[in-house]
Amino acid sequence: MLHDRVLVSADDAGERKSSAGIVIPATAAVGRRLSWASVMAVGPHVRQVQTGDRVLFDPEDKAEVELAGKGYVLLRERDLHAVAAPRVEDGRTGLYL
Repeated sequence: MLHDRVLVSADDAGERKSSAGIVIPATAAVGRRLSWASVMAVGPHVRQVQTGDRVLFDPEDKAEVELAGKGYVLLRERDLHAVAAPRVEDGRTGLYL
């Protein structure tokens, strides 16, 4: 990984269920919807994200890559909208959910 790049494994974007239990097919037209992914690798200049974190990103701003037969998404750190990580210290806020 180079510079501020983050390699993520995107969560499956198939069917979803609404909070009321209604199944929403993957082909349903939805407005801009952000996606969650798991961080697989980070470049040397990434400051806020570590391997294993979950990140929120815009799926329209992605570059897809295939490594060893598995699909991944390559992003810049600045293209991430949020980071969910268990390492957040008590009383701290910021980029972490």
